[in-house]
Order: sequence, then C-alpha cells, then structure tokens
Amino acid sequence: MFLSVFDIFKIGVGPSSSHTMGPMTAANRFLDVLRERGDTGLARVRCSLHGSLAFTGRGHGTDRAVMLGLLGCAPDTLDPDAAEAMETRLRETGRIEGEGLAFAFDPENDLIFDYGPALPGHANGLILWSLDDRGEKLTTRTYYSVGGGFVVDAMELEQPQEGGLGEMRRELGVPYPFDTATEMLALGEESGLSIARMKRANELVLRDEAELDAGMDAIWETMKGCMERGLKLDGTLPGGLHIRRRAKGIREALLREHGTNFADPYAINEWLSLYAMAVNEENAAGGKVVTAPTNGAAGVIPAVLRWYFDHHPGATREGVREFLLTAAAVGGLIKHNASISGAEVGCQGEVGSASAMAAAGLTAVRGGTNMQIENAAEIALEHHLGMTCDPVGGLVQVPCIERNGFGAVKAVTASSLALRGDGVHFVSLDACVETMRQTGIDLSDKYKETSKGGLAATLPAC
Repeated sequence: MFLSVFDIFKIGVGPSSSHTMGPMTAANRFLDVLRERGDTGLARVRCSLHGSLAFTGRGHGTDRAVMLGLLGCAPDTLDPDAAEAMETRLRETGRIEGEGLAFAFDPENDLIFDYGPALPGHANGLILWSLDDRGEKLTTRTYYSVGGGFVVDAMELEQPQEGGLGEMRRELGVPYPFDTATEMLALGEESGLSIARMKRANELVLRDEAELDAGMDAIWETMKGCMERGLKLDGTLPGGLHIRRRAKGIREALLREHGTNFADPYAINEWLSLYAMAVNEENAAGGKVVTAPTNGAAGVIPAVLRWYFDHHPGATREGVREFLLTAAAVGGLIKHNASISGAEVGCQGEVGSASAMAAAGLTAVRGGTNMQIENAAEIALEHHLGMTCDPVGGLVQVPCIERNGFGAVKAVTASSLALRGDGVHFVSLDACVETMRQTGIDLSDKYKETSKGGLAATLPAC
C-alpha cells in the first residue's frame, strides 16, 4: 500500500478519525457493495459496533457517523448544516432512499453497540448487513477503522503484503521505496536528496507537480482555517463534560502582553500550546479538520507549522510543503511498522506519532540533514512511549486537547536537540517505532480508547 501525503493528511470532520471518519467511510463503502450486488428484496440494513467503537462510540459520534455514511455522506465533503437535517429526517422516518437504493434503517434498533469482545482483526470493528423483508441476511461486510481515517474490510486486512511496503512501491514505479527509516537514510545518502525531495519524487508517480502542490496547499489552508475558528470561538464544548473553550481567551491575553515591558520567556510554549488547543477544541466540536495523522492528534502539526510560518525568519510556502512531505514520510513509516491508532497502541500512536512527524518536518525546514531529521523524530516519539489513551466520557476532550499542546512543545524541543547534534545517536527511529508497537501490544485494553481505565475511570469518582 502506497501511503501518500494525502493518505496521512486527510481533510475530514471531528471529533475522531477512527471513530467518526472511519465508520462514515465504512458505511459509505457498504452502499457501494449493495449497489454492485443489486440484492433482490433488500428491505433493511443493520450495523453492529465492536470494541472501542462500542465503548466510546457515543462520545465520538460513531452512531451519527454510520447514519450519515448510509445517507451517502463522506468526511471530506460533509456539509454540517445539511447533515444535521438529514439525520433528523432519518430518525423521524427510519428510511434511507437515494441513488438506486431504498431500505429501512431505524437508528434506535438497527444500530447495535456490542460491548462484548472486540472483533479479531482490530479494536475498531463494525459489521454491516442487509436483510430481506423476511429478515433473512443478504449481504454482510466487516470493516475495521484502523486509525487516521483508514478503513479496510476483513478480506483486505487478511491479505498479506508480500515484500512489504517497499515492494508495493516498486510495483508502482516509485523511485525511492523504503520500508524503514534505515532504508530511507540509505537512499538519501545514495541519491544525495533530502527526505522531502525523495518523498516528492515518489508522489509525482501518481500526480503532477501542480496537483501535488495544490493539494498540499489545500491541506495547510484547511489546517489554518480550523485553527482560526478555534481561536475565535468561545463557549462550551458539546458532550456533557461542560469543558470551556480556552484558546480564544489565551490568545487575547498573549496579544495584550505583546509589546509591553513584560517579556515572557515561556511565550513560545504558550503560543504552541494555544495553536494546538485551538485545533483540538474545534475538532472536539465536530468541525472541519485534517488528520495529522489522526483527529485526536490533529493539533500538533498545525501548531508547529503555524509557529514556523509566523515566527521563523525566511519561512515560505515552499517550506510548508517541505514540512508536510517530510512529516508524511515519517508518519507513513510509523503507520506501516506500528500503528497510529489509539485503540490499538494508546495515545503514543496518536500524539506521539504526530510529535515525531512535526519534529521531523520542523528540522527539515530549519536546514537539518536527513540524519538530524530522523534523530528529531526519534527523540519526540521516544518521550511519548507508553502514553495511554483514556478519554474521559469517551470524548476527545480530556486529556486530549491539552495533550496536543504538549506534543507540539516536545516536537520543537526534539528538533532543537537534534539540530545541536550531528545526527549520530544511540536509539534509532526504527527501534523506537518497534518499541511503541510492542508497548502497544502489552498495554491493557483499559488504556486503549475504551474509557475503562486511567482518567476516564478515576475522574468521575473524584
């Protein structure tokens, strides 16, 4: 599977790439299956949610995502106002009609939260099936939302990738195929190219320069738009925890202090945290967001990019593209060799991966060598190892919003440490990624986006 920059950075909606965007996409894919099969006697569709999708699905809006997916909505083109009206109509009528399909779907009875064991393929599983008017099953599909908005069906999950990701890229004619950071560095040494230049060359196998640049510019503009909305809005986030938006107030306080005799030596950390929190407050409200590489970690990379673009001398639009390409290369390695799913490995796979990607991108635009870039990614990821995913109330709010701010600060720190060295270091990025994978296996399911442990279990009792 070739992981493009547009696979890692996908435009979608909050609050969760795995629990909202993924199930919406899966339901949409099931519609395509029904159309292709043309089932005679189709009368009803049902869906069951399993594992983390069941335990934290209500807080993440998974039920709503499935409904909208069956109504033909997709994360990247969703109109929130139209979606709300469509959902209301479905709840009233219990029927879905359109594009050659008509069937019953009653959200109260046909959408099942199964709190038993997770499905065997992944912690985020859902099953959709169609029925005839006698209640006999016609077509069944099992889908897994594997993080970052990626969705695979059971057959795709079981298909072995012989030869690894590098072999798949060679078949596409990609000039610089690499499965690991070690291979990436070796190709860079052999070619004399930066990681971003190699990644760009790989992308150009699939699209031309203009399309690639326009797509990355759209990603950055969407990130900025999400951030600006988060910086301007106040009030309380939905979901029942009554969490207040704080980004607007913090920004106003920082702007008041700007230009005064009081020079806060910690201002860089405050701005980074502010930018990240603005994105994740907007994500928590269900706004338009970019997976980076997930929604739960969507604030880290935009925050570091914004800090680079606004505060770094000589920052350019081309620098933003170089940042995104470098970050995507690192994110692809992490996803391929471990996971970016909180339900699979905990938050080390979400905010940890985002911090590593941001550190790599920032180091690249600050003139770092390939070895320094790899070092920066390793440092950032290493210091997120073991981080659990324990969202209070099953919502992407506590501790997720603040955690993105810390991920951004760690990314900048990791970049600075790497740039102070020559790229030679003790722990490789490959070793760190493998450690994250093994740690994720060892983590109890209580700490992998089920809201059965950690803060999610202890805070309500306090």
